[in-house]
Amino acid sequence: MPKLSIRDLDLRGKRVFIRVDFNVPLAAGGQEITSDKRIKASLPTIQYALDHGAGLVLASHLGRPKGKPNPELSLKPVARRLEQILGHPVKMAPDCIGPEVEAIKPAPGEVLLLENLRFHPEEEKNDPVFSKKLAALAELYVNDAFGSAHRAHASTVGIIAFMPKAAAGLLMEKELQYLTLVTNNPARPAIAILGGAKVSDKIEVISNLAKIVERLPIGGAMAYTFLKSQGQPTGKSLVEDDKLELARNLLASIGGKIMLPVDHVVVSELKEDAPFEIADTVPPGKMGVDIGPKTIDQFAKVIAGAKTIVWNGPMGVFEKPPFDRGTVAIAKAVAQSGAVSVVGGGDSEKAVKSAGVADKISHISTGGGASLEFLAGITLPGVAALTDK
Repeated sequence: MPKLSIRDLDLRGKRVFIRVDFNVPLAAGGQEITSDKRIKASLPTIQYALDHGAGLVLASHLGRPKGKPNPELSLKPVARRLEQILGHPVKMAPDCIGPEVEAIKPAPGEVLLLENLRFHPEEEKNDPVFSKKLAALAELYVNDAFGSAHRAHASTVGIIAFMPKAAAGLLMEKELQYLTLVTNNPARPAIAILGGAKVSDKIEVISNLAKIVERLPIGGAMAYTFLKSQGQPTGKSLVEDDKLELARNLLASIGGKIMLPVDHVVVSELKEDAPFEIADTVPPGKMGVDIGPKTIDQFAKVIAGAKTIVWNGPMGVFEKPPFDRGTVAIAKAVAQSGAVSVVGGGDSEKAVKSAGVADKISHISTGGGASLEFLAGITLPGVAALTDK
């Protein structure tokens, strides 16, 4: 990794500002955390810093409070949960900047969690005055929030101008190592499996990965935009009609690498347990909701021969069983391949978990948007700003 890691810093006796991703889902009212996955993902870095004698200032955003305090988006429940999981006291700051916060200087071994960064509009504006106030709270900076690395905000970029050193946390380091490995120097053959609803969300990803991989199997609703651009019938399937020309151009330039579904699970209306049939092409009045068995076989054969696999996006309407079968079958094929496998967050992550194969995936990314931008070859501002080794 070309950037400094927390392992490269002398933390003893220092106050360290750690940008974490505690943007957790909350139940209505904001008092109950419904998943603490992101809190647990930050534990190795927090524990490492504590073990090496640092005092910690933790900072995160939560939700979209639109630049003003909102008690339903307070990080107080996160502080309570972190304290339970860490088995270590966690102080909660009344705000993220200001004299009252500056007065609570965590000593070595102490943990302070700042209040929601986005209670101030200056955070998302990357305001230098706000950045300097954040920097005043600590002596070293560590970014462990890969999920926010594609945002040039005060806590991910601006603060670094006022810090002597800025390093990647252990989670950030792992994300960068795996994503760099599969995009810069993949073991061959390398493949990228892409799914999800919209071609428009993944144009840059398709174009960039096509330069890197040997094959590009595409499923999900985005496949229907490609199929329609070839003149194939798509019935009532979800198609981006304004992207047909773009799909044609992509097929013309990299079509030899792209694999599209050769059969489909089709329904008349989209609801759980709707009656379905398998069809080689989508009949009028029907819509494709998953890849069919022939497509699963074709994709699985390519997956079985791969040495590197990147996967982002489901193969169908994964959230409505039984239309999750294609996605689950792909998850199992990736797990059984023995390849270095990197799975993007969101639905692909849910798929490998529901298939019971998460432990056989080399790396499951914690940042959906950030990993997509990385795979698209876009420089992430939160990574670029870190100190070079």
